Amino acid sequence: MKTEKFLRWLKLFWLFLKVNTLSTSGPASIGLLYKEAIGETMTETEFIEAVGFSNVLPGSEALKLAMFVGYSAGGMSGMSAALLGSILPPTLLMLFAVTILEKIQDEIWLANFIDGMTPAVAMLMLIIGWQIFRNDKTRPVKNRTVLIAVLAIVAFILHVPSPLVLIGAGLLGVILYR
Repeated sequence: MKTEKFLRWLKLFWLFLKVNTLSTSGPASIGLLYKEAIGETMTETEFIEAVGFSNVLPGSEALKLAMFVGYSAGGMSGMSAALLGSILPPTLLMLFAVTILEKIQDEIWLANFIDGMTPAVAMLMLIIGWQIFRNDKTRPVKNRTVLIAVLAIVAFILHVPSPLVLIGAGLLGVILYR
């Protein structure tokens, strides 16, 4: 009995470890998880319910799906095994990245790399924004949109923190577009 439970937990851990190592995000992992989980771990109907349920709740889809599948297949301990298998790959990847960045943070070339990248990223964001404005014929640009954009630029020039700019733009959108 204990061996059977341990094997179930190990299987759940391995399933989610594999899925979260081979796929990059929650939505992208659903196809692989479907292929791996249907049959032995759960039925197709249960999987569809799990995906639907995980999409309704806030938070990471991958973790919610792991908890749901793990709990349905092995109770609280199954949920813990599936969750551990889901969390381990990105955690190890982040620890590896932080270790590397910690070692090279004082390198001159890294600061130069970031200084070179910054205007390119800013320009790409401007180009994408322009393309969205230009190509969306269903919603013509209105004076209110221009006002919000100008206020965001002024806030940027005045060094207003980004979260405050976003919240302010959202609130202005609620007020101006009601």
